Amino acid sequence: MYLAPALVVLGGLLVYPIYQLGLISFFQYTQAQVSGGEPATFEGFGNYAELFGDPQFWQVLLATVLFAAACVVSTLAVGCALAVLLTRVRALPRLALMLAALGAWATPAVTGSTVWLFLFDPDFGPVNRMLGLGDHSWTYGRISAFFLVLLEVVWCSFPFVMVTVYAGIRAVPGEVLEAASLDGASQWRIWRSVIAPMLRPILVVVTIQSVIWDFKVFTQIYVMTGGGGIAGQNLVLNVYAYQQAFASSQYGLGSAIGVVMLLILLAVTLVYLRLLRRQGEEL
Repeated sequence: MYLAPALVVLGGLLVYPIYQLGLISFFQYTQAQVSGGEPATFEGFGNYAELFGDPQFWQVLLATVLFAAACVVSTLAVGCALAVLLTRVRALPRLALMLAALGAWATPAVTGSTVWLFLFDPDFGPVNRMLGLGDHSWTYGRISAFFLVLLEVVWCSFPFVMVTVYAGIRAVPGEVLEAASLDGASQWRIWRSVIAPMLRPILVVVTIQSVIWDFKVFTQIYVMTGGGGIAGQNLVLNVYAYQQAFASSQYGLGSAIGVVMLLILLAVTLVYLRLLRRQGEEL
C-alpha cells in the first residue's frame, strides 16, 4: 500500500512509454501518419525484418557494444582507484577531490562535451599544443573520435562509481583490514581478496548502472562527432535510432531500434545477475 503511489507514477513514466514504443514498432509510422494525412499501417515484424537485414545496423550494434564495454571498464577502473585513493589521503585533499569529481558529475552532458571539444580542438585547443600534435583532428579518425568521446564519458561518469565505492569501503570493518595487513597481505591483495568481495553488492549496482548509461550514450556522440562522425563512422544505436526516427521520419523503424536496445539491456542485466547468483552472492 505504501508503494502504490510510487508504482503508479513509475507506471505512467516508464510502463506506458515502453508500451507505446513497442506498439509503434509494429506499424508503418512516418511523418504522414504523425500529421494525420494517412492512417498507420500495421507492418507486423516488418520493421524488425528491415532492421535486421540492414548491414549498417549490425556494424552500429558491434560498435555500440565495444564502445560501451570500454566505457564501463574504464569508468569502473578509474572510479574504484580514486575511491581507494580517497581512503589514503588526508581530509583536505579528499575534500578537494570530492568537490572536483562532483563538479564533473553535475556538469550537463552538452556543456561537458563542448568543453572537451574545445580542449582537443585542432586550432585553439591546449591539448594539441602540449602534446606537439599541431593541427591534428581528434574527431576525423574513427578510433580517435571514439577515444575522445570515451574520455568525456568516463570523466562525467566516474564520480558516481567513486562516491558509491568509497562509501562502501568506509563501511568495511577496520578490524578485518587490520587483520589482513597483519597477515602480510599487500594493498592489492587486500583489495582483491577482502574489500572487493565485501563490496560485491555495491559493485553490482554500479556495474549495471554503468552498462545502462554507457550503452545508450547519445549526447556525447551527437555533439562531439557532429551527429555520428564522417559517413556515420561513429554511430551508436541511440544516435542511429535518432537518425532513423527523426532525420528520416521512420518512427516505426526508430522504435524498433529502441525495443532492441531495451531487450539487449534486459538480457545483459539478467545474465549478469544470474552469474552472480550462481556464485552464491546475495543481492
